[in-house]
Amino acid sequence: MSTVSTVSTSVVEYEFWDLSIPRTQSRNAVCRMLTAAAEYQGWELHRLRKDSTGARTVRLRRKIIRMRSTLT
Repeated sequence: MSTVSTVSTSVVEYEFWDLSIPRTQSRNAVCRMLTAAAEYQGWELHRLRKDSTGARTVRLRRKIIRMRSTLT
């Protein structure tokens, strides 16, 4: 399951992507997936939690760049 949400702070806006990864996924496979998301899509690791069943909950984030209009 994955969801994408947007959060705005006073200075920077971030987009968040929440992922649930089952315990059947190997550590190397998860590492490759997160590395690909970081390298090719601009995501960075915000939080990684592992619950008592071994499932991982991952939250990735990336900055939202807003362009100001130069036309007035």
